[in-house]
Amino acid sequence: MEPIDVVYQVIVDPAANDRMADYLEFLARVSENAASKLLDELISDIESLNTSPFRNPVFDRPYLPLGKYRYKLSCKRYRIVYQVEGDTVYIDDIQDCRQDDDRNIV
Repeated sequence: MEPIDVVYQVIVDPAANDRMADYLEFLARVSENAASKLLDELISDIESLNTSPFRNPVFDRPYLPLGKYRYKLSCKRYRIVYQVEGDTVYIDDIQDCRQDDDRNIV
């Protein structure tokens, strides 16, 4: 159970940030408005992890330690994969769900 009134620090792995920047750059070539909207929604979803990161499901994959990672879907097709250690949320990957899971970092 999640402690009440805990504010978690959220840290985004630089590699996950770079991948998301690549997605945004590609989208901005097609539509700057769509890229801006995607960025706003992603930031909002990432910031929401600072108050209740345990509300999202466990990210189970056979190659990962059971229960270590959780995920949050954002913008209908991006998966924010993170782990909680103490009062810190570490975002280890932001995945485009249209791609093959096995090709992603986590």
